[in-house]
Amino acid sequence: MQAQRLDAYHVAPAAMNVLRAVESYLHQSALEGTLIELVKMRASQINGCAYCLDRHSKLLRRNGESEQRLYVLDAWAESSLYSLRERAALAWTDALTLIGQTRAPDAVYHEVRGQFDDKELVDLTVLIGMINLWNRLAISLRYQHPVATR
Repeated sequence: MQAQRLDAYHVAPAAMNVLRAVESYLHQSALEGTLIELVKMRASQINGCAYCLDRHSKLLRRNGESEQRLYVLDAWAESSLYSLRERAALAWTDALTLIGQTRAPDAVYHEVRGQFDDKELVDLTVLIGMINLWNRLAISLRYQHPVATR
């Protein structure tokens, strides 16, 4: 990864190691790998993070996710391609990523509570907070995604 402004891994390795530790925790949680990456991709769509969109779309494809589900993710609410659990997680992702506008509405909270137990909900909330942090680092420091040649 290359950053046009600052390389956070070089400048603040201890901080970045803490973030990596949280990521490790999340990947060892009960949250499914595909769900984790869909949430990361959805928040990255909302935030407009090209680096993260590139990264998470490639991870999803590598793990067998269909192109159709990736292409339609931006309109997940109108699609039947996603399970009830995924839809609840995506609604929570939208609400928390846009928290200044949504204030995490009770209706969305009750929907996600119906699909996730207490620990899973905390882990999902931490996941959403983490991807929003990664998006802010990548966008503000201008992380550059690799460019494939045809």
